[in-house]
Formats: sequence, C-alpha cells, structure tokens
Amino acid sequence: MTDSQVLARKWRPKDFSELVGQEHVVRALINSMEQNRLHHAYLFTGTRGVGKTTVARILAKALNCEQGVTAAPCGKCAACMAIDQGNFIDLIELDAASNTQVDAMRELLDNAQYAPVAARYKVYLIDEVHMLSRSAFNAMLKTLEEPPEHVKFILATTDPQKIPVTVLSRCLQFNLKQIPPSLIVERLTEILSMEGIPADAAGLRLLAQAAKGSLRDALSLLDQAIAFGNSVVNESDTRAMLGVLDQDHIFALLEALAEQNGAAIFAIADQLEAASVSFDQALQDLAALLHRLATAQVIPQMLDETQPDGDRLLALTKRFSPEDIQLFYQIVLHGRTDLAHAPDEYSGFTMTLMRMLAFMPDSRQPGRAYADTGTDHAREVKVEAPSCPREAKPVSDQSPNEAWLALVNQLKLSGMTRMLAQYSEAKSFSESRIELYVAEMHKHLLEKSYQDRLRSQLEIHFGKPVEVIFSQGSITGVTSAALQDRDKLARQSKAVEAIESDPYVQELIEQFDARLNVSSIKPID
Repeated sequence: MTDSQVLARKWRPKDFSELVGQEHVVRALINSMEQNRLHHAYLFTGTRGVGKTTVARILAKALNCEQGVTAAPCGKCAACMAIDQGNFIDLIELDAASNTQVDAMRELLDNAQYAPVAARYKVYLIDEVHMLSRSAFNAMLKTLEEPPEHVKFILATTDPQKIPVTVLSRCLQFNLKQIPPSLIVERLTEILSMEGIPADAAGLRLLAQAAKGSLRDALSLLDQAIAFGNSVVNESDTRAMLGVLDQDHIFALLEALAEQNGAAIFAIADQLEAASVSFDQALQDLAALLHRLATAQVIPQMLDETQPDGDRLLALTKRFSPEDIQLFYQIVLHGRTDLAHAPDEYSGFTMTLMRMLAFMPDSRQPGRAYADTGTDHAREVKVEAPSCPREAKPVSDQSPNEAWLALVNQLKLSGMTRMLAQYSEAKSFSESRIELYVAEMHKHLLEKSYQDRLRSQLEIHFGKPVEVIFSQGSITGVTSAALQDRDKLARQSKAVEAIESDPYVQELIEQFDARLNVSSIKPID
C-alpha cells in the first residue's frame, strides 16, 4: 500500500458518483438537489457498513460546498476539504450510542438557534439515533417541528423500529441496501488495482461473501488479507485467514452421498473435525452448494461452466433429482437449527449427513419400513415389508361400485374434488350415467363446485357427456378412501411384524434392554 492508512478510510467515497450499490438513494438525493427541494431532516437506515455515515457526509458537502448547493460538490473548497478531514465547525456529529441522555441533546439543540459560523447550513449528524432516550427524542422533536432555516438534521440508524413514529414522520427516510457480493468484488478489484496489489478473483469472492453486504467490513477484511498474504491476495491464504471450508470437501460430501458411501462421508467429517472447521459453517456451505445445484437444474443457463468448479457442479446436477435436492436442502437447514441441541457439533453434523443418506432414492422403495429401537445404539433398520395387492376382477364381473373404485384412481383429481370421489359409493355405473352416494358424515363434500369438477373430469375421461347423480344416504362403506385406509393398516401391520422379527432388532432388544418404538415404524410408499 502507498501509506499506512486503513483502506476503509482511505477509499471512503467522497461524492455520490463513488457510492457503490445505493443507486436508489443517490438518485433521489441528486434529484432533490437539482430541483432545490431540500428537506430539514434526513434519515438513513440500513445494516452496518453499507454507507449511512458516508452518504450523510457527502450530503453535508453538497449542502455547504462553496460553489452552492450541488449534487456534485467540488471537493476542493475549504468547506468540502474540512468535511473530508472531519474538522468542519458547522458539521456537528453525535454518537447517540454514547450520548443517550436528554441533557446532551438539549445542549446540542440549544446551539441550533445560532447561525452557522462558516457555512450555508449547520448540519447535525446523529449516528445510531435509535439509542437516544425517550426524553432526548422529545427534546429533538421540538426542534424538528419548527426547525430554523439554517439547520439540517441527518440521522442514521441500524434499527429504525426503535425510533418514535413522531420523529419518523418528520424525516425524509432512505433505506440503504446490503451490497451484493458481485459489486463488492468489483470495488475491491478497483482498489487493489490502484494500490498495485495482485489478487485473484476467488480470494476476493471469499472476502465479499464474508462481509455479508458490508463494504466497510470487506475493506477491513481486505486489509487483513493483504497482511496475511504478504501483500498478495489469493484464495488459499484467504481461506486460511477466514477459516473457510475448502469447497472440495463440500463437493466430496455430495459425491459420496450420490454413491451412498457412508464410510467416505464419515472420513470427510473426520477431516473437517481435525482441521477445526466450524460445522455450522460447513452446513451453511453445503446449503449454498445445494442451492446452486437446484438453480442449475431449474435454470441451466445460469450455470457458469467457466468457473473452476463448473464441470463438477454440472456432473452433480445429473446425479440427483430436483426432489432430492429440495429434500437435502431442508435437511441441512434443520441440521443447522438442531446443531445447538446436539450432544456435540460433530454428532449434529454427522447425524444430518446420515439423515440425507437415509432418504436417498434407494431407501424410498415401496414396501420398505424403518423403525426406532429407542436406544443410543440403534441404527436405521431397513427390511422388506411384503405388499398386499388385490386381484382385479374382469370388467364384466364387476359390480357398479367395483367399476367406480377402479375408475377413481384413473381420474386426474385433486383437493376436495378428489375427496368427493374417494368417499363416494356407486349404486349404478355406466359410461353415460353414474349414481353416487355419500355418507351423511361427509355431506360437506357435496358442494356444487366439487360436483361440477368431478363431472367435468368424468366427461373428459369418457369423451362424452355423462349424467352424474349425487345423493346423500346410507352406504356400505366400501369406498376408495376406506380401501386405502385398510391397505395402509395392512402394510403397517406387515411392517411392524417384519421389524419385530428382524434378527438385528431382536439382538438390540436382548443386549441393550432396548424397546421398540412401534409408533415410529412407517411403511415407505
């Protein structure tokens, strides 16, 4: 670097054109200057490091530049230079976090009645204004209600919710956004070019992500990276400095998952533990990679194959279905939440990975069942539960209701219309006329809109008009819904029986005095 000044101060924007990522605020302020529509109080909100105080100082220069009120202050006159150097007598800055009491505010406001010493406007810049006490806000409110013409208030806060509505209503409010990583990288690249410091794009992307929308934080991290890398910013040193997980490990986890290789998954987890990597950060990175995979599957053109990991990402998109990616993403998010409740972070992390492995496609085949043995020594138990298919009768031998039951599953129905079909019993059935009965307890399903939708689907199915008569009355109970419930109970019974007779489960019960949690046994459809 050309001098020892920290980058965040050295490269702080000095006019509106240098601000990054706040075009909506800049445009509004420039328009107000050009149209000479000035307000007596401005409020800038946003998270830390997005430029609230910087915008406020540029606005103070714009109001007091010796060339006149302008959206492009010269930066060379005495007023502009004094504001840049932080010693302009008519710019009064107050940190509300350390001056919360009413006495400090009253003393400050008592001087507001006096004209500026060497400027057009006396500007009060109050940072973290939400920290003021209620009585201090009340004192400020009196001045905001009837401000002297030579006074301008510029307020900044990270928490506008704590500012009284009476104060908010008297301010022109601007919300500064978090700065996207791409813009942060662009700005860091410009600064390093002017500083003459070599850097690679991957290292700068890591800094931008770690900054979480704050350009000031990004510049502070850049200072550290320059020192850490001996005046060179590269990916490996930046990862080491930030303690960021190498993405190779994250890719390797998903590749091992695709191969259902539990041993490889645990080996990677052990490597991460040995490297003292934050498992919460590892799950966060895993979620980010799953998001990239889902995006690449839904919008392939967004996949940048020129990135170093582009080919690897593309290969993974072909190894998982979109449904699997969505499921894994939810498992990882829940895993992060559960991490604090786990016996230790390693256990929480590996349990999340095992949960993903348990829900791989091969473990969701029809007829499979899982059980909780109720002990710390238990593992996921997979056994085959025999299915119980029903033999279909020839159409000529079917009763009206049997013909209806066979038809229900062929219709494209959803929601309440599907329920109407499933809880109906046919008293007569032909391709031109069907008479359906619904039990009294399900009479709410006989709403006309549901009837019309079911009739419409029947006509689409048969390709001609169909007379459908709906009635409420006594039924035998042999409905599609009842048969599904019966099948579900049968499959549940078979699953419980299969797991109870499993040798491994019996061994666990005998050796560890375990008990079988029958309610946890679920046949997987």
